[in-house]
Order: sequence, then C-alpha cells, then structure tokens
Amino acid sequence: MTRSEGGRDGVAGLLLAAGGGRRLGGRPKALLVHRGRPLVEYAVGVLRAAGCGRVHVVLGAAAEDVRERADLSGCVLVDNPDWEQGMGSSLRAGLGSLAGTGAWAALVSLVDQPGIGPEAAARVLAAYEDESSLAAAAYGGVRGHPVLFGTAHWTGVAASATGDRGARAYLKEHEDALRLVECGDVARPYDIDTEEDLAHLE
Repeated sequence: MTRSEGGRDGVAGLLLAAGGGRRLGGRPKALLVHRGRPLVEYAVGVLRAAGCGRVHVVLGAAAEDVRERADLSGCVLVDNPDWEQGMGSSLRAGLGSLAGTGAWAALVSLVDQPGIGPEAAARVLAAYEDESSLAAAAYGGVRGHPVLFGTAHWTGVAASATGDRGARAYLKEHEDALRLVECGDVARPYDIDTEEDLAHLE
C-alpha cells in the first residue's frame, strides 16, 4: 500500500489528551481554552486539516467534562483509566483502539502543543509510504511531535511505552529507520505545562 493509496483513510490521527495538568493546578489540558474553544477541539481540527480522515482521542482527567464541553463529534473517544501513570499508558490505549480498524499508520499528536498546526502535521503525514514508515517532526533538527508510526511499529511502541516517556525509547532504538521532517519554519513546539505557558494560548 503506497502513500498515494493511503490518502485520508490510511493514516489515522491519534490525539493524546488525557493529562491532568498537575503543574497547572490540576486543570485538565484538554479543557484549556484556545481561540474560544477547548484545546482538545483545536487539536482535533489540526489533525483533520492535515489529512487524517479518522481521529481517535485518548481521554483521562475529567473525561466526562471533556465529553460534555468539547465538540468531538466524529471522533472515536478512548478512555484511559490509567492516565495518571503518564503518557505511555495513553499511547498504549490509543494504539490499541486503532487495532483492527484498517488504519495503516497513526499520526500521534499531543493536546498541549497548540503551536503545531496543520501544515507541520501534514508534512509528517506525507512521509507515510507503507506500514513500515516511521517519521517525526523536527524543529531545528531536534525530534518532536507529531510522530507517524506505521502499523509494523505499533506492537513495539506499545511494549516500550512506559511512564511519561511515551515512544521515546522506541524511537531511540530505531533511529536508523526514523525519518525526520523539518517543521521549524511553520510551527513552534512549546508545551502548555506551567502557568507561564498559558500566555501561548489565544
């Protein structure tokens, strides 16, 4: 299956949005307001605009509030009861939800990086060639998000995803296969982690 055959349906968006915002006084990141709507809505819109025909969203902290307050229609919502264990558990839950859907790859993004828009995500999605594809956005040559995992990598990623490390260990082990896609000219990879970071929200 080639990149041209994959199109919008071949690569699924996977948004990790379960964080509890511990350093933000316990405010769930998904519900922070950006451009007048919950941040999770903006992040879903980025994946869709980049070309993901289907989007799975992993929820954790205040999941019921997120479901009520954010318009996530058309998304597959995945509950991660172990969200407090860190990003690794959300990545495992998200990849598990994609198993058997027919997706050939997952484009994984984080809810707390609103500086990364559709253009950067589309560049990484365009790196998809087949189920063995492995690609990530880079900013000044430094690996960041989003990250694209062809299905051939899902089992290995899930097995190595622990704590807040996510896929870091897997990507380090497979550096030779990883394609970095420079996005520093179109996106800023800051995280919304602290009170000071809230200044980035619009």
